[in-house]
This record gives sequence, structure tokens and C-alpha cells, in this order.
Amino acid sequence: MTETPHLTFDPEAPGLSIGNLVVPNGADYGALSLPVFNLNKGEGPRLLITGGCHGNELEGPIVARRVIEWLPKAQTCGRVIIVPVLNPLALQACTRNTPIDGLNLNRVFPGRADGTVTERIADAVSGLLLPMVDTVFDLHSFGPTWDFPPAATTHPVADRDLMARTVRMADAFKLPATLLWEHDDTPGMFDTFAQTQGKVFICAEFGGGTVTSEALAIYEAGVRNALVALGLVQGESDYPTFRQRKSGQTLETLASDKLKSPAQGIFEPRCSVLDRIKQGDLIGILHPLVSLSTHSIHIRAPTTSIVCAIRSGLHVDRDEELALLARPLKG
Repeated sequence: MTETPHLTFDPEAPGLSIGNLVVPNGADYGALSLPVFNLNKGEGPRLLITGGCHGNELEGPIVARRVIEWLPKAQTCGRVIIVPVLNPLALQACTRNTPIDGLNLNRVFPGRADGTVTERIADAVSGLLLPMVDTVFDLHSFGPTWDFPPAATTHPVADRDLMARTVRMADAFKLPATLLWEHDDTPGMFDTFAQTQGKVFICAEFGGGTVTSEALAIYEAGVRNALVALGLVQGESDYPTFRQRKSGQTLETLASDKLKSPAQGIFEPRCSVLDRIKQGDLIGILHPLVSLSTHSIHIRAPTTSIVCAIRSGLHVDRDEELALLARPLKG
């Protein structure tokens, strides 16, 4: 008989269970055992928290482990399942994609039981964990080459009721930004699949890729705020301090809000995330490398907007993204 994904504990047992989600072996790689924390305190919201979908985004696994330390004493009802690392192979290699098959776990959902190792991970999560919950927090970071504020993000959802509930949940993190992000049509994303199942799904993009104690404190506070809002944890929520400010704003960004490089060169940012800019304001300068007689190119804002993300200074090729702009979400 073909081995199937399974949990090494009874998820319906009351109280705390710690075990593994077993992903069966396949032609390309052997079986994986993903550590799982399961705290079942009866009736109430059902939440899945995941980290480590991308192996070079380390904040999520760290914050997940920190939440595990205090949640058993703080949780008052419902169920919380935490998988700190969804893709241990990518994490060990510190790569975005799985080194075995080169696939991006966040592009293969719902996965395939007879697929490659990345597809088998997605299949196990889709088939076993997702049906047990009604809300998902997937913890990411934006990567080491970008400046990006801690943000709770989601994509547009056709179901208006689910969209409204999702935005409210994202706002509950009280991070510096809540971002409704219009993405190019990308198949296989974890959030897109979960939303087809009626789940509220929040992708927390935890800033840039530099792991600092200050950043981790903000991220942990955001997750705790969301747990309070769900009613899983008692207490007051508050905006964490980010760059000496305590506030949040709900923004939207369209696919057309990506600013791309007109040539090769070194990009010098001239603004910071969450800066409010007017049409024509300087966003950054591109310094070509082909010749010292070649003039630098000034990258200016095409419209009044808010800087949502900006490259943190590096060599770029033509058509690489330099910045992402946004604007307040209309009610």
C-alpha cells in the first residue's frame, strides 16, 4: 500500500500535542517529518500558523517558535496549529526554492501526492492541516534586497464577504501597513488555494530580510494582536513602534504600481518605505556602469502615492523592479 501523509498524534485530543506531519517519500527524496504544535482548547476559532515556506525568510520560523513558548498559558479557547518550518530542505539551504526539485512551495498548491518533494509537502498541508482550520497566518519576509515595512497582506478575493473578513483580520495585526496587493495571476499560491476553500488567509510579510531583535519584537506583537482579535488570547492589542511611530494604515497596490529599471546599473534609493510622495518626486537614482560619461538616471514618482517597498541598494538589470507604490484603500 502506498504511504500517505499523516500526523503522528491525534489532533482531536484535548490540550497540547506535539508531533510531526509526515510527508511520504517519493522518487526524488525520502520522507520528511515536519514538527507540528497543536493546542486544542475546545470550541472557538481554529487557526493554522505556518513559517518557512521560503527557506531564505527566517523571521517566520523564529516568530512561530516564540509564540509556541507562551501560547499554552495564554490561549483560552479554540485550536491553534503551528508548523514553524514548512520547507526544511529550502531552510537548510537558505534558498527561496527547494534545492531538490527547484520548485517554489508557494507556487505548487494544492500539490500532488505522486509529485516531487515540494509538491508532496503542499499535498500534505492541503489534505491534512487546512481542513482543520478556518484561518491561516503564513509568516514570510520580503527578502534581503528590499526595504519593506512589517505588513499584513492579502490579495483581492472575489467573494466580497470573505474579502471583508480577510481585510479586518489583516488590520487586526496592527502592523505599520495592511496591504491589499493585486498580483499578476500566479497559479499555485497557498493563499489562493486556501481562499477557494473559504479560509481567511493572511500573509504576514515581515519587512526586509535582515533578522534583528527589534524587527522580531514587532512581528511577534503583530501575531499576538491578531490572536487577541480572534478571541484565542485575552488582553489588549496595540500598534508596535516602527521607526519611532505607532500607527497603521490600510493600502492597496496594483500590478501597474511596480517601477522597473530602464537600464542596468547600481540603484541608489532616495526615499524610505511609507514615505508619502508626489508626482515627480525623486524615488532613486540609477547609476549606469557602462561608462563614466553616461549620465545617471533619475527615477521619479509617476503619481502621488506612498512608497510601499524599495530596493535596498544593489546592482539591477533592465526591467528589474526598483520600487512598489501604493495608496490608501478606498472603503
